[in-house]
Amino acid sequence: MPHKMTLTGSATGPLREYDRYVAFDMREKGSPSAPKGLKKSTFISYTVFVAKKAFNKTGLTKKSIMHEKILIQGEPTLDIPIDECPGEIGIICFQITVLPNKNDKEEAKQQVSKAQEEVAATKQEEKQQPVAKEAKTVQPEVNETPVQEKKAAPQKKQQPIQPKGTKDVVSFDDIIVPEAFLKTRPNPVKTEEVIEFVKRTGHLDKPLTIEKGSKVLKDGYRRYIVAKTMKMDKVPVVYDYQK
Repeated sequence: MPHKMTLTGSATGPLREYDRYVAFDMREKGSPSAPKGLKKSTFISYTVFVAKKAFNKTGLTKKSIMHEKILIQGEPTLDIPIDECPGEIGIICFQITVLPNKNDKEEAKQQVSKAQEEVAATKQEEKQQPVAKEAKTVQPEVNETPVQEKKAAPQKKQQPIQPKGTKDVVSFDDIIVPEAFLKTRPNPVKTEEVIEFVKRTGHLDKPLTIEKGSKVLKDGYRRYIVAKTMKMDKVPVVYDYQK
């Protein structure tokens, strides 16, 4: 019966790839004591041969195999050419397992302890919550009516007020200004007066006059300039046929 062997450790050399298998070197410490009169062994070197399919299942790579701790179970062999087996003993691997690192175990313990602390904190909060809920239930009933009245009042004040004679309110960007208006420059003093009026009242002093379908500006270029200066989204208008 072949002798079964078990090795633990990391690869001591680079991974070598062949047609259907991979190979890498490992070593283990020799026996700390030897019979009297015999020399003590230091290290024993091994060359491990693993089928590619089994190796790929471990998730190991050429770089990680040099750092991960692995467990090898297999049998010794003397049938491998010496150039492929630089180790003192060749091992045909039947099972390869990646062992967890100490750091991984410590991190797992820390995560468990944190989870336990969070559960304990949650239970403590749940015990304290009923008192707070009972205290809060009375407040909404007392304050409900005043809050609703306060919210309703500003809504009435926020309703837009338009100048006298306004027939419609249109988007400022929809108005088309003829080139004839663009070549003129309204009196700056009167323009400033309209700006001050808008600041006081929140609306233009008069509506703009536009065509019904095309929305081409017919009159009120000064107020158009003021609306643009004040960045008004909507402007009051009357239509040309209503003049």
